[in-house]
Amino acid sequence: MATSPQPGTPGVRALTLDAGGIPLSGLLALPAQTVPRAVVVALHGAGMSAGYFDSRARPGLSLLELGASLGYTVLSLDRPGYGASAAALPEGQELAGQTETLLAALEDFARGHELGAGYFLVAHSSGGRLALSAAGAGGGFAPLGVDLCGLGRRFAAEIGQLPGAADLRGQWRRHWGALRFYPPDAFRQGAELIRPVPALEARETMRWPEMYPEVAARVGVPVRFTFAEQELWWRTDGVALEELLSPLPRAAEAVRQPDSGHNISLGWAARTYHLRVLAFLEERLLAGDAALTAPVATP
Repeated sequence: MATSPQPGTPGVRALTLDAGGIPLSGLLALPAQTVPRAVVVALHGAGMSAGYFDSRARPGLSLLELGASLGYTVLSLDRPGYGASAAALPEGQELAGQTETLLAALEDFARGHELGAGYFLVAHSSGGRLALSAAGAGGGFAPLGVDLCGLGRRFAAEIGQLPGAADLRGQWRRHWGALRFYPPDAFRQGAELIRPVPALEARETMRWPEMYPEVAARVGVPVRFTFAEQELWWRTDGVALEELLSPLPRAAEAVRQPDSGHNISLGWAARTYHLRVLAFLEERLLAGDAALTAPVATP
């Protein structure tokens, strides 16, 4: 594992983890205290990169800086097939392979960092598929919870319109929604964050509605879904939300983020959304503390 300062981003460092021989790059923000309250692992969506969660379009929009200021370590990773792993994985990986690679990277991270109460997963769009798969992988990995944004079960777009290795310019509006939801600099920064979608990932996207029930059934922790006010990739009607939440074994909820498009973490609503993510994490920590201090019943 290697780290280095990220120019122009105080408190945020670039790092590369060893995921079983595959280099996985990302960004890291550490809190002031030696032992964090927990580690937030952030996973970007299709065609993006780790900087998605570190918006610099306006002060206060970065999840990394906000989380670190509240006592959390925040680790935003380039998913397998992106960043440093792109050369080793030119076609990317399907979900099972991405899961194995991610968990190997987190093992490497744990060898050099305090974890506090443990890992908490937050993900955007296609990154949510990896977050759910990792949360249900077992093998001793048990995150505190999963917070997802811009991921559903039923597409609101035709199969031919879905993001792929050769994304259509005409689908720009589906990624962003109304221009008023974003600071002007967000579009310049967004262009710098864009990466090619690996072929294996793009092909598997079309199978997600059928894959979802089996993936969801293995997730043994609470899950929270957020949908933007203008979410144009996913159906968010009552029937679609019931199909999304019902396969999950533990408590789950779906909420709407006002004044936002699909790329919430790059918009004006980013700070509000990130505070709600971390409030969900606070609830998970509180639930853990309550369980530890609950009186033991005696016969």
